[in-house]
Amino acid sequence: MPEAAVRAAVPEDAPEIARIQLVTWRTAYADLLGEQALAALETTAEQQWAEAIAHPATTVYVATEGVHTVGFCVAGPAPEEEVASASGELPGDAGRTGLIATILVEPRWGRRGHGGRLLHSAAQGLRRQQKDRGITWVAESDSASLSFFRRAGWRPDGTVRTLDTGERRLREVRLTGQLDIELVG
Repeated sequence: MPEAAVRAAVPEDAPEIARIQLVTWRTAYADLLGEQALAALETTAEQQWAEAIAHPATTVYVATEGVHTVGFCVAGPAPEEEVASASGELPGDAGRTGLIATILVEPRWGRRGHGGRLLHSAAQGLRRQQKDRGITWVAESDSASLSFFRRAGWRPDGTVRTLDTGERRLREVRLTGQLDIELVG
């Protein structure tokens, strides 16, 4: 098996990250998002990823296997609106909370540990930024992602939100966990 690794993304990675997002969303989330949201993503994804890579407060990580980019992850400080309770109240550790904005591995590269390596790298990066705890949002019906985060020790904290994709409403649950994640295997 070719060597697997994780590294920080560079601007030249934006097209491949956009491609992976589109393929993965079309494969795994088309029913949740609707065609309108997917079509809009096709026209904006590459530019959005270029901006995310350049953003000074976040880090975009890419997982590679040999010469192939197979997945990505975005992490950074959790914005107040992401870490606040449903009533808008901030927890005492809000300033020490990081956000894992997304982890996606292209389906054909799944079940090879890339997601775990991405989460581990993101958690290490957040710890270097003095973050103690992480949060992420996962579609309530995405059993694969929910199971992935549960295996890492992350649990729902009782907060939910509903996103409007233009065609559908998508319910997400917020998960939280510690950032002292160990990479196994």
